[in-house]
Amino acid sequence: MMLRYEGMVYRPPSEAYSLIVQVTIGCSQNQCIFCNMYKEKKFRIRKLEDVLRDFAVARATYQSVKKIFLADGDALICKMDYLEAILSFIKENFPECVQVTTYGSPRSVLLKKPEELKRLKQLGLSMVYMGLESGNKEVLEYMKKGVHPEEVVEAAWKIHNAGIRLSVTAISGLGGQKRWKEHAIDTGKVLSKMKPEYVGLLTLMVEEGLPLEEEIRNGHFKLMSPYDILIETKEMLKNMNCPGCIFRSNHASNYVNLRGTLNEDKEIMLEKLDEAINGNIHLKSEWMRGL
Repeated sequence: MMLRYEGMVYRPPSEAYSLIVQVTIGCSQNQCIFCNMYKEKKFRIRKLEDVLRDFAVARATYQSVKKIFLADGDALICKMDYLEAILSFIKENFPECVQVTTYGSPRSVLLKKPEELKRLKQLGLSMVYMGLESGNKEVLEYMKKGVHPEEVVEAAWKIHNAGIRLSVTAISGLGGQKRWKEHAIDTGKVLSKMKPEYVGLLTLMVEEGLPLEEEIRNGHFKLMSPYDILIETKEMLKNMNCPGCIFRSNHASNYVNLRGTLNEDKEIMLEKLDEAINGNIHLKSEWMRGL
């Protein structure tokens, strides 16, 4: 028997060697005009027996499973008894597992009581991946993210207070030419309030058929040049105050790779951005982005 997957399955880069099991199909939000990850899927929560069957198949197939990622876009939206059953099964059947993670939208976190999140931590939930995307309210509204910056900060601290680690993504270029500076400054400031253990900075890539592509075509949204993206990234980084946070901007979408620990490596990363802005570092070609 084999594990069953529906459609394209996405996971964070750091989960490359994790066992991935779909708990939900698609994303509970799925309205963002810049994201195509789950557009072909209608959101639903899988039957518990089907999820547990996949875990049983994985147990019979793999000798050792150290890391598990609960897919798809927002497994944390599921009810507590459902999540408890899954985490308890993992705890009992995968004693060697040292990390269980999932995507979690701010809204799904806010729906959980503090004691419920602590219970999930007790059962083995190690880390939540959360998409901030932008710290600017207008950008989030335009992109139909369905959440305000204040709610994201509140959700972040609910995660922290439960003892669960937090990894947050933001997207360079999401403000376009019109709102790039507000996007950069506000994103840096909101990340500083969230105090995540990890930050992953991606760069906007526009897929065919998305509503954002139509916004670009009709002139309502103007993409930034690669060098403008670097200037924006520098502004964002300058406004970040996240001591001990591991910062990565080495996704396939990024023009220049950055990696370091804040705040100690901030100046080094800012100097690298200056070198790239001045033309002394080769930028990734457009055809290479996403590969």
